[in-house]
Amino acid sequence: MAPAGPESDCSAVATAAPKAGQADRACNRGTAIRSPARATDPNHLPPARRLCLHDDKVFYKTGQRPCMEKVSILAITKDGVRTGLDILGAFPRWELYAPGKFADTYGNDARVNWYTEQTSVVISKLFAQGDGLVCLFSLGATIRLVAPHIKDKKTDPAVIVIDEMRNFVISVLSGHIGGANRLTRDIAGRLGARPVITTAADVKGTISVDMIGRDYNWVIEDDSDVTAVSAHMVNEERVGVYQDAGRTDWWRGGGIGGGLPANVVTYDTLDALYRSDAKAHLIISDKADILSAPASRVIYRPPTLVVGVGVHHDTASDTIINGIMEVLKAHGLSARCVARLTSIKKPSDVPGLAEAAGILQVPLDLYDRDDLAGVAVPNPSDTVRAYEGTPSVSEAACIKAGGGPDSCSIIVQKQKFPPDLTVAVSRMSEA
Repeated sequence: MAPAGPESDCSAVATAAPKAGQADRACNRGTAIRSPARATDPNHLPPARRLCLHDDKVFYKTGQRPCMEKVSILAITKDGVRTGLDILGAFPRWELYAPGKFADTYGNDARVNWYTEQTSVVISKLFAQGDGLVCLFSLGATIRLVAPHIKDKKTDPAVIVIDEMRNFVISVLSGHIGGANRLTRDIAGRLGARPVITTAADVKGTISVDMIGRDYNWVIEDDSDVTAVSAHMVNEERVGVYQDAGRTDWWRGGGIGGGLPANVVTYDTLDALYRSDAKAHLIISDKADILSAPASRVIYRPPTLVVGVGVHHDTASDTIINGIMEVLKAHGLSARCVARLTSIKKPSDVPGLAEAAGILQVPLDLYDRDDLAGVAVPNPSDTVRAYEGTPSVSEAACIKAGGGPDSCSIIVQKQKFPPDLTVAVSRMSEA
C-alpha cells in the first residue's frame, strides 16, 4: 500500500461515534474513547495507557506502572491496627487487613478485613494481587514474609514498612519502578513521619535513570542497559543527553532547561553525543531509527505524536493500522510515541476506528465537523468539505487533538491511501 501525495483528495472520510457501554472520558478536546485493548507485537506498538486513580488524582497507567490502583495495609498487632485505621483516613481507597483476634477490640470495624488464616498466607495473596503493600510491623519480619514471593522489579509490588510508633516509613521493595519511594514520601508526609529511602540516586540527589519522564508517560524502549547507565550516573561519571522530542522539564532539578547534575552533559546532535567521551547516553526521541551507540544507553519514548485519520464508514481496522504504520515508518517515527488517534465524529459508528485505537492502545478523540472546520491546515479539500462539512479531517483532527496550533505542529501532512484512508501526524511540544 503506497500513499499518494498530500495534494490529492479522497472521497468521503468518516469516523465512529462512541458505542453504548464504551468507557467515555470527558475531554476538552472532544470525545475520548478508551478502546478495548488487543494483543499486539510489543516491538512495534506502544504499551497500554489506561486511566487509574491514586489519592484522588488521575494518571495514565503505562506498562511501567506509574501509579497505584490497589494498595493493601497489613497490621498484625493491636497498635498496628490503630495506625492502619489512621492511614485509611488519609488514603480511603486502600484496604486494611488484620487478624480476626483483634476484631472485638475495635468493635468489628467494617473498614478492616479481618482474617483468620496465617499471616504468611494473607501476605502471599496481597503481594500477588496488589500494586502496593504497607506492612505495619518490623522490617525483618516483612523481609521474611515477602522473600519467597519476590520475582522481578518490573512486576513486584511496592513494599513499605511503618513502625508501630509511626516514626519511620521505609521503602523496602520496588522503590523506583513499583513506586515505593514516592509512596513512602506520600505516607510520611501524611503521618508526620520520617521517610527512609536508600536507593543510590535518591540518596545522592541525582537522576534516577529508570524514572525519567515517568510522570509524563514516557516509555523506555529497551531496559537492558538501565542498570549499567544508572551505575555511571551514581558514580558521577560523564553521562550524555540528547533530546529532540518531549518535555524538557523531566527532572526535578530542571531537566535540559537547567539544573542537571554536574556529570550530565547535553548535546545538540546525536553525532556530537556519539563523538563525546560520555560513558553512557540518555536519548529522548520520537525518531524510530537511532543507530547503535558506542556506549551504554537508554532510549526514552515520549508520547508526542497525534495521528489523525479520515476514513469511510466501512474502513477496516487493518487498513487503518497498516496505513498508520506505513506513514510512521516512511517518516522515521516511532510507534511507541503515538499518544492519540483522532478523527471526525460521524452519525453512525465506524467499528474500524475504535478497533484501531484498541490495537494501538491509545485514546480515540472524535470531533464534530464544526470543531474541525475552523482549523487552519496545509491541505484543505473541497471534496472533503462536500462530504463532511469541513475542508479537512486528518490534518485538522491531529492539530485539534494535539492541543491546537500553539501546542503542536503537523510533521506529516495528509497522506492518501485510496480509496478509504487519509493519515496525518502532528507532534506535541509538551508531552
